[in-house]
Amino acid sequence: MITTRVYIGTSLDGFIARKDGSFDWLSKFADGDAVGAYENFMAGIDVIVIGRHTFETVLDFPAWPYERPVVVLSHTIREVPQRLLENVSLVRLEPKDLLSELFEKGFRSAYIDGGNVIQSFLADDLVDELIIARVPVVLGDGIPLFGYLSHDLEFKHRRTATFSSGLIRSYYTRPRD
Repeated sequence: MITTRVYIGTSLDGFIARKDGSFDWLSKFADGDAVGAYENFMAGIDVIVIGRHTFETVLDFPAWPYERPVVVLSHTIREVPQRLLENVSLVRLEPKDLLSELFEKGFRSAYIDGGNVIQSFLADDLVDELIIARVPVVLGDGIPLFGYLSHDLEFKHRRTATFSSGLIRSYYTRPRD
């Protein structure tokens, strides 16, 4: 089966973005250590799965940020901008069905990104690895990383790294029987 990985930054109070979707508070922690860790993570990724909100956010970036194929989970987006047709596909599948389809296409490692998408993969117990960077900022409100789950999901802590910027990155894996 395909391995799913989440790599995300949060505030101390667990938010991945402000209510308006911005994450300006996170950019000051994007130093050499953070960029290197992200590049190492991406070296093991075949495909990126994001949702509509994340897609709309990155469309406003000065340049397209992804070098890997991107799958956008959305029931509302009808088309991809012409300039991205080679790199981006739209799907309206449930997470489990999407992973089966990606596996059939030869993908083996998926980066799962975006609050709603991460929450839906967690709700279906489809996250194999969580890498969470906490930055020393309290937002008080915003888009939370975690949402309601109908059952507990236990992860095994693998390691935690601390950085001079105050960022703390923790690595967890989901034990599978």
